[in-house]
Amino acid sequence: MDNFEEYLRQGEPNKAEKAIVWKTAIGLQQVDGLKPSDYLIETARQNIEGDITIEEVKQRIDSYYKQHPQIDDENRTEEADKVSARIAEILSEQTFTFSPAEYISIHRRLFQGIYSHAGKIRDYNITKKEWVLNGETVLYGSAESLKATLEYDFEQEKKFTYKGLSQQEVIEHLAQFFSYLWQIHIFGEGNTRTKAIFLIKYLRTFGYIVNNDLFAKHSLYFRNALVRANYNDFAKNIHATNEFLNRFLENLLLSGNHLLKNREMHVQFAESLIDPVKSKTDLVNDLVKGNILQHLNQNPKAIYSELANKTGYSVATIKRHIKELKKMGKIERIGSDKTGYWKIIMLPE
Repeated sequence: MDNFEEYLRQGEPNKAEKAIVWKTAIGLQQVDGLKPSDYLIETARQNIEGDITIEEVKQRIDSYYKQHPQIDDENRTEEADKVSARIAEILSEQTFTFSPAEYISIHRRLFQGIYSHAGKIRDYNITKKEWVLNGETVLYGSAESLKATLEYDFEQEKKFTYKGLSQQEVIEHLAQFFSYLWQIHIFGEGNTRTKAIFLIKYLRTFGYIVNNDLFAKHSLYFRNALVRANYNDFAKNIHATNEFLNRFLENLLLSGNHLLKNREMHVQFAESLIDPVKSKTDLVNDLVKGNILQHLNQNPKAIYSELANKTGYSVATIKRHIKELKKMGKIERIGSDKTGYWKIIMLPE
């Protein structure tokens, strides 16, 4: 994404606007741990320069993957490239309707040909292990009531009046509405990216100049904030909170300067604030190790750079904690560095 910074510095409005859209489109892939290819980056640059249209970008990406099919692509690069181009297209359009049909249409446009369920409301129940919840899942909407719940939330939002509200009250209401909408999770996959695009376009109808750069840099924070807004475990004194989503929206819309750190949303981080024994540094180190172990459990063949991309930590940090985990006897390397894998001896408690 740094390649696009030059267009923002140059100050040419048309190029800068396109660069912001592309940074957002690419940044949003991070919510699912995806990273677009160098080919997509270069093609996006040609679009920013005005050499090709967004439609030509999509055609080139489609043609590229027909010639270079991705077999067993664990990184889902093709998905990242195609969805990035489609997001850029949708965000460039000056059209929007606040309705369930628009919401579903965005999902269909983003994932057609990628997911068999693109634009379809799921007919099965789901769970998703979340690092920020230490491997637990949010309770998502029941498949039997998704359509009715979606329509109800939209209808309630349409009836709501923002007249007379302070900016802070507007932020708090929007956080509540969007957290409810996300919790329904009407699609099998691609909910957060769909939600982010819908959010950006909806906020434009209020006259807000949305700081898209925030989605480019903190899309994972956005998703984790939605997770924490919808998770309770009263037995452990963990309560659903919009605090983190409010921070994100304040930065997004009001030029707030909150530090957006994913680790602060981890449920163990909250517990540590009342633990006089463990230092904050120890807690952070525990969170890093737990995050690494969770990802290695899902993909034992993960390499350092992949773990860095997935967790948001530097490669140097990953290597240091991997070394410590080996000393602690929690992981073991089986086979060579190139073809081997990590064996988990003990998952985090």
